[in-house]
Amino acid sequence: MNSYDFTDRVAVVTGGCNGIGAAVVERLVQSGGRVIVWDMDLNSVEDRIKKLPGEQVTLVETDVTRVESVEAALAESERVCGRVDVLVNSAGIAGPNGPVSDYPVDEWRKVMAVNLDGTFHCCRTVVPGMTERGYGRIVNVASVAGKEGNPNASAYSASKAAVIALTKSLGKELSAHDIAVNCITPAAARTRIFEQMSQEHIDFMLSKIPRARFVTVEEIASMVLWMASAENSFTTGAAFDISGGRATY
Repeated sequence: MNSYDFTDRVAVVTGGCNGIGAAVVERLVQSGGRVIVWDMDLNSVEDRIKKLPGEQVTLVETDVTRVESVEAALAESERVCGRVDVLVNSAGIAGPNGPVSDYPVDEWRKVMAVNLDGTFHCCRTVVPGMTERGYGRIVNVASVAGKEGNPNASAYSASKAAVIALTKSLGKELSAHDIAVNCITPAAARTRIFEQMSQEHIDFMLSKIPRARFVTVEEIASMVLWMASAENSFTTGAAFDISGGRATY
């Protein structure tokens, strides 16, 4: 397993209580980092988080769809740790499956509010401090669906495509600083998000992956860690695939 030095680094991971976010939190702590989890449901903490040293992990209840909540979370994070060096935007939902013609408008807005607005709110809130200090790493969790578009998942696909575009735009904005902004576009991982999907849609996603299996959250975390490390000092505004061969561009 590759290791990266996050000693004396402070990282925020949204949606870090479970799934991809929890795997990222675990790897960051194992690499010496101090991690603050911004999550709406602090009662859903996975065992892998509970087993980590309490002095290295802080949980802050945060609703990323509300910029006021995100700003309050940053204030609390800075009170506890002084600053934020790394932001990993992992909070996300899938929304229901169905054709555009029948897609519930309120569900569309909910998916956009969490996946896109939430990512925007968090980036907008932490960037000023990173710019002032002249250092930062931002990793946005997008999806291969944002590159290819999954049928019957229009809201999710559109939200993740927008996250990719936001990443590219912000990466260019901050290119004069030692701040790297990149996103990862994984194939589906078997997390709680599957509970929001139909079995038909899950089977469809698996059928599109040449490796014939879902990516693991540990594999995603491994790639995220390099993207969030000081070693990633040149690449910015990029989308990193981990799709099992599905995306080849």
